[in-house]
Amino acid sequence: MAVAMPKPSAAILSRRAAIVDALKAIVPGEGVVDGITGMRPFETDGLTAYRQLPLVVVLPETVGQVAAVLRYCHQQDIPVVPRGSGTSLSGGALPLEDGVLLVMSRFNRVLDIDFDNRCAVVQPGVTNLGITRAVEHRGFYYAPDPSSQIACSIGGNVAENSGGVHCLKYGLTANNVLGVEFVTIEGEVIRLGGKHLDGDGGYDLLGLMTGSEGLLGVVTEVTVRILQKPETARAVLIGFPSSEEAGACVAEIIGKGIIPGGMEMMDRPAIHAAEAFVHAGYPLDVEALLIVELDGPGAEVDHLLAAVEAIGNANGAVTCRVSQSEEERAAFWAGRKAAFPAVGRMSPDYYCMDGTIPRKELPRVLAGMKALSERYGLGVANVFHAGDGNLHPLILYDANKGDELHRAEAFGNDILRLCVEVGGVLTGEHGVGVEKRDLMPEMFSEDDLKHQQRVKCAFDAKHLLNPGKVFPQLHRCAELGRMHVHKGQVAFPELPRF
Repeated sequence: MAVAMPKPSAAILSRRAAIVDALKAIVPGEGVVDGITGMRPFETDGLTAYRQLPLVVVLPETVGQVAAVLRYCHQQDIPVVPRGSGTSLSGGALPLEDGVLLVMSRFNRVLDIDFDNRCAVVQPGVTNLGITRAVEHRGFYYAPDPSSQIACSIGGNVAENSGGVHCLKYGLTANNVLGVEFVTIEGEVIRLGGKHLDGDGGYDLLGLMTGSEGLLGVVTEVTVRILQKPETARAVLIGFPSSEEAGACVAEIIGKGIIPGGMEMMDRPAIHAAEAFVHAGYPLDVEALLIVELDGPGAEVDHLLAAVEAIGNANGAVTCRVSQSEEERAAFWAGRKAAFPAVGRMSPDYYCMDGTIPRKELPRVLAGMKALSERYGLGVANVFHAGDGNLHPLILYDANKGDELHRAEAFGNDILRLCVEVGGVLTGEHGVGVEKRDLMPEMFSEDDLKHQQRVKCAFDAKHLLNPGKVFPQLHRCAELGRMHVHKGQVAFPELPRF
C-alpha cells in the first residue's frame, strides 16, 4: 500500500546518474548502493506496510563524509532521509523516490568509556544492547531498553526518544543522553552537551534534538549516561481475572509511592503467544498479567515486593510468583521482550501501535479497544508499559485478505484518537513518522504545528531533511511569517523594540 508522500521531483530523477557519480566521489568503494537489488533491503523499516525504493543509498564511514554528502544535497536541493538500523515502527526511515537514504550503520564503534564520570561516547550505529555489553564487565549498564534493543541503534533511539521496559524509573533516551554531535543539512558539524551532567545554559538544544525524528540534523556521535547495576533486582508475576483489576493494581502501586524498575502488562492473547514462544512460565488461566520489577538494596527490595504482593491481592490477583534467581527474572522479561515476534505467530501480519494515556484511564481505554476490535472485525493483543501508560496494541490482520490492512489502519487511528480524547498523546516512544502524521491535528492546533515548523525552518529552511514525516502539511518557511525573500536573499523581519 502506498502512503501519501511528497511528489517526487522529475528534475532530480532525471539527474540520477550524475547524482550517483557525485556521491561515489564523496563515499568511495562500496559506500554507495544504486542497484535495485542492492537497495531492496532498505525500502522499508519496521512499519512494513509501506515500501519505497530510494533514489540511492549512501553508507558513510566518517563525519567528513556525512558533512560532504549533506552539503552536496543542500546545494543540489536533494532530499535526505537518515536511517539507523531500520527498526522504526512509525515509518520514520521510509525512503523517498527522489531522495538520498543516508544509512549510519557503519558508525558502529564505542569511542570512549569513562567509568569515573559514568558515561560512554559511542557512534550512532552502535546497538542499544551493545552499549550495555561494552560496560557490563565493570557492573554498569545503559538503562533504556526497547524490545528491539538487540538490533536498534542508539542514533535511532535519539531520533525517536525510545524507551523500554525500565523507562518508568530510569527514563527515556532523553533522560540518559548527555551530549550529541550532529551535522546540519548545510554540512556544519555541531556539538551539544558532553560528559558534564549539568546543562550548558541557554536553550535546551540537546532536548530539542532528542526525538526530532531526523528532521533537524544527522547525529554522528552520542554521549550516554551509564548506571551501576543495582545490588538486587527481582521480578514478580501477578495474574488477574480482568484487565480492569490489573489496571487498578498499577494505579495503586504508583499511588503508594512505589516506583518499580519496570512494570509491564499483557492481556490474554499476548500472554499465550509469548508463553508458547519463550516458555517463560507465565500463567495461562488469567486475563491480564503484570510483570513488576523492584531493584535496589536487598532489604528494600524484599520490603517493596511484600508491599506489591499485598496490593495485588487486594485488587483481586489470582496468582503471584516472585523470581527466585537471576535466570528466572531474566525469563520473565524474555517473554515480554519477545511478545512482538511471538504475536507474529498468531496472525500473518500485525500493526503495532504506540500511544500514551493517564494511568487512571486504562480501564476505559481497554474497554474502548475491545469495542473497536468488534467493530472492525480484527483481533488485538495488548502489551504495554503499564507504569507510565504507554500502550502498544498489536492489531492482527492479513494483508492478503481484502481490505484488512485498511481496516487495521482505521482501527489504529481510532485507538490513537481515543488516547488523545482521554488526555493522552499520540506517541510514547515510536515517534510520529508517517504513521501518525495525519493525526497530528487531533492533538495540536494549526498554530501549534506552525510553531513547530518554524523550529524546523531554523535548522532546515529548504525542508530537505526527512520531508513527508511528522507534519501533515509542511508550509514553506516564507509562509510562516518569520522570514521573507528580498532580491533573492532570505531576510528576517525587524523585531519590535520595547
